[in-house]
Amino acid sequence: MSDRQSHWQRVYTTKGESEVSWFQERPDTSLAMIQATGADKNAAIIDIGGGASRLVDALLRQDYRTVTVLDLSEAALQTARMRLAAASASATWIVADVTAWQPPRRYDIWHDRAAFHFLTGSTDRDAYIACLKQALSPNGQAIIGTFALDGPETCSGLAVQRYDARSLSQTLGSDFVLLETRTEAHRTPWQSVQSFQFSRFRRA
Repeated sequence: MSDRQSHWQRVYTTKGESEVSWFQERPDTSLAMIQATGADKNAAIIDIGGGASRLVDALLRQDYRTVTVLDLSEAALQTARMRLAAASASATWIVADVTAWQPPRRYDIWHDRAAFHFLTGSTDRDAYIACLKQALSPNGQAIIGTFALDGPETCSGLAVQRYDARSLSQTLGSDFVLLETRTEAHRTPWQSVQSFQFSRFRRA
């Protein structure tokens, strides 16, 4: 198990679902941007770093039929599966580090809320982008949420890389066309506010 995997496994085995700063009861921005893609209910959607997020719950309730959640932490995914109970069988669950993962198929929508910004080294970022290119269908769309330029500099004891739409677009490169960006003032369970940006791209 890598240091990165060990860190997140420890987080999710020592804290409850709503005891982490990124907890959201309703992932409204993510849902709105997925809906903005115009994809139908058969679209293959993957949530990168989905952990115990409630996005998968919402997508299944909205009758999306091909939903995959990938995370470093088995404990995080187990929390989500237990919460969903029998409905968890309707999703695919993958324990993997996206920087080393080999996608078994193509996806129409790649969603990532707050995984990419933990990749502060160029080698990890390049590996993530290579995986994104391999996984995303031609004309597929990627939604990536990160801390904004005025957001926190650290999270869960780790340094992060902050972005705006322009710098994220430059990082991803010319294979991805920026379609829209939205800001979000995320309120943590202890009522502090964190500034996020979400950008949506089309595979060129």
